[in-house]
Amino acid sequence: MSDVVIRGPLPGELGWIVQRHGAVYATEHGFDDTFEAWVARIIADYATAHDPAREAVWIAEVDGAPAGSIMCVRADDTTAKLRVLLVESSARGLGVGGRLVGECLRFARAAGYTRMVLGTYSAMEAARRIYTRAGFVLDSAAPVRAHGRDLVEETWSLTL
Repeated sequence: MSDVVIRGPLPGELGWIVQRHGAVYATEHGFDDTFEAWVARIIADYATAHDPAREAVWIAEVDGAPAGSIMCVRADDTTAKLRVLLVESSARGLGVGGRLVGECLRFARAAGYTRMVLGTYSAMEAARRIYTRAGFVLDSAAPVRAHGRDLVEETWSLTL
């Protein structure tokens, strides 16, 4: 049985989030380097100007190694935004994604948010299952050209 720990990021792990998103999404979904740049901007914005009382990042560690990530950031005074959910292929099936989303939701509620939103693509089937299990509902979907691919961009939300 693998030991799974959800914790805050250690020094260097914000960069790990960027690197792993770039590598995983290129390999598994054919995304180009604009996706890694997009994640880098999200991480840079968080690292330079986040409010620790209302925004946080978590790393899922499996058997002592980083294996996943998630972030809660402010969208507005009442709405939190879930960002950068990632679970390494080696950690899938261990409940890591659900635990990360659960931690993010607990934090958002404790921080006083009343709603959480997230953006994803219809091709992210495993993530969409996790969001559905957590109670998120699909608000909108639209075709887009992003990260070198034709995709369907989705917005999901949950009342906290």
